[in-house]
Amino acid sequence: MSKVFGRHLVASGNGGSIVNISSIAGKKLSPNTAAYAASKAGLQALTACMAQEVAPDGVRVNAICPGVIDTSRMDDLGRGEVWDEVIRTLIPMGRAGSGEDIAHIVVYLCSDEGSWVTGQAWNVDGGTVVQH
Repeated sequence: MSKVFGRHLVASGNGGSIVNISSIAGKKLSPNTAAYAASKAGLQALTACMAQEVAPDGVRVNAICPGVIDTSRMDDLGRGEVWDEVIRTLIPMGRAGSGEDIAHIVVYLCSDEGSWVTGQAWNVDGGTVVQH
């Protein structure tokens, strides 16, 4: 989808922004997550390569790597003791993220304020993964 959309942005001559949604799993590379982690690492690689390919045409390509986000995807953990323990042990900021936390970064990356950012994989995870 990014490739097709990218072609349209390049053809328009107006530049633009593509934001891929990945996961910190593509950076953490935890045991027993090989398929999921590989797919997310691949998306981050696609983002980096594509950013270089379309940058001359004014198109920016970035990825967002969410951590634990309080959505229905996490419902198998339930809410209560297990959930609280996951949050306490995994997230230095002490809370799960929200859809709004992700939306704010998307808006930034698509805005003029993010006009000099491309090829990046942004961790939005309350400090779970710290990489330089």
